[in-house]
Amino acid sequence: MQTHDEETRKFFKHSSVSCVLSPRYASSKLSIFKQQVVGTLFTHHQKCVIVDSQASGNNRKITAFVGGLDLCDGRYDTPEHRLFRDLDTVFQNDYHNPTFSAGTKGPRQPWHDLHCKVEGPAAYDILTNFEQRWRKATKWSEFGLKFKRVSRWHDDSLIKLERISWILSPSAKIANDDPSLWVSKEEDPENWHTQVFRSIDSGSVKGFPKNVFEAESRNLVCAKNLVIDKSIQTAYVQAIRAAQHFIYIENQYFIGSSYGWPSYKDSGAQNLIPMELALKITSKIRAKERFAVYIVIPMWPEGDPTSASVQEILCWQAQTIQMMYGVVAQELKSMGIENSHPQDYLNFYCLGNREEVPKSSGPSSSQCNHSETVSASQKFQRFMVYVHAKGMIVDDEYMILGSANINERSLAGSRDTEIAVGAYQPYYTWGERKRHPHDLWI
Repeated sequence: MQTHDEETRKFFKHSSVSCVLSPRYASSKLSIFKQQVVGTLFTHHQKCVIVDSQASGNNRKITAFVGGLDLCDGRYDTPEHRLFRDLDTVFQNDYHNPTFSAGTKGPRQPWHDLHCKVEGPAAYDILTNFEQRWRKATKWSEFGLKFKRVSRWHDDSLIKLERISWILSPSAKIANDDPSLWVSKEEDPENWHTQVFRSIDSGSVKGFPKNVFEAESRNLVCAKNLVIDKSIQTAYVQAIRAAQHFIYIENQYFIGSSYGWPSYKDSGAQNLIPMELALKITSKIRAKERFAVYIVIPMWPEGDPTSASVQEILCWQAQTIQMMYGVVAQELKSMGIENSHPQDYLNFYCLGNREEVPKSSGPSSSQCNHSETVSASQKFQRFMVYVHAKGMIVDDEYMILGSANINERSLAGSRDTEIAVGAYQPYYTWGERKRHPHDLWI
């Protein structure tokens, strides 16, 4: 993955920066076997940066950034999505294309992603997520120190905002949505309403309620020895059900609703999103209303497309797509609509780019390492644009953007940890509603 986490830890060692490596530990209340499964197969997948920034007067405020971008190799790109140009300048020492084996002449892998800046009360919710995860991570590190598995440990260094007068923080008297933290007034046409969602469980955060009734009052799911927040999946489902005109999705993966697949129904990809999209289309067909779903995914998952692991993912993805088209086709047939095709309602797209290899320069040393092996992409001067984005737009008025893929790992809540935001601008909602779309709110 080239995340350089160990290098980062060593770089900040003996500095004033506290750097904690946080493996994906399972809840200690699970069996030893389940703990090993979770720790081996799943990961922390949230991508957050939280800083203080200028507020009114001499005050500071919290600003957060969330989305799909990792802080590691190969992620920087521009809208041009260059393949061969600037490999020895702009992209020097950042050549990344896991499709090809080392020493193969080939283009860099263009990277398409989504990330957003969050201010206001929602930014403090993202900070709360960080604090909950930090406290859990430090707990495990202290455990490792006790058994001499780590060499040293910093004392807990979380900043308590309420003790710093010049950094704005939520008032203790106002539990939710403190007006002092608002970025703009409610009557401002550019005002945004924003909500934070997560996929995470009590094994990865400290602070989840232990009482079942309190957990359920917070819309958390109580499993055996585990409290789960799967609000990202819930947000997707709610937004899909509220859609009136169209849905646009960009995602790195698209796998789910295996209970409806033509085969492999017991594969365990139970998330509801693909089936919800198909059922939304069928409801619009019955109502004789125009509706469209557009989904952008990579041509293949990152890696060698001929490898067993990539072929397996493509198989599950094909099952998902086939299931959706089958549901739509069956509805068209039952309604006796013969002059329409499922692709009038549902379409999948992949992105690509084509670019001539610069003639003025020979093969890039960072690109091919002077190997004689030449990829087909080098010969034909084209390659896919790798879609790593995780976002959805509904009716041009509501969007979800974060780190969660559309697969079971990201949406189950007890596997990979994820974070996302849902947002809309009340001033720009569809005119005929004449109200805020509160039915999207969870």
